[in-house]
Amino acid sequence: MQLILWRHAEAEEGVPDMARALTKKGQKQAGDMATFLRGHLPPDTHILVSPAKRTQQTAQALNRPFMTDPDIAPGCSPQAVLQAANWPNEDDCVLIVGHQPALGAVAGLLMTGQLQYWSIKKGAVWWFSRRERDGDAQTILRLTISPDFL
Repeated sequence: MQLILWRHAEAEEGVPDMARALTKKGQKQAGDMATFLRGHLPPDTHILVSPAKRTQQTAQALNRPFMTDPDIAPGCSPQAVLQAANWPNEDDCVLIVGHQPALGAVAGLLMTGQLQYWSIKKGAVWWFSRRERDGDAQTILRLTISPDFL
């Protein structure tokens, strides 16, 4: 399985939180990362997106179909993200477009096996895969990149 965590790009401040839109910088971040992802995502990638406006706008930059999943909205738990992705049981590639601190907690959990709150920059992608080797399950961090490196 491959699991890709994409934190939404930079968004405006304000309330209500769910209605916050991307800034001009955020639109550029989303566009740059989407260009990168289009060149690397498997064609059958399943894309799940938080219902918040900023994540919807981030995902729309990909120009690919996606599903909105209210279970990965702001304030969700890292367990909710993993459950939505069906980690580690899904055989396909799943892209989650979501929020801090949940995405950072998922990254920490996958890398250490313990709940740790790591920081994922706005617009950044963390790409994991899982494999079996010699009867042991292994989680591999394949890539981490933020839009300022594109």
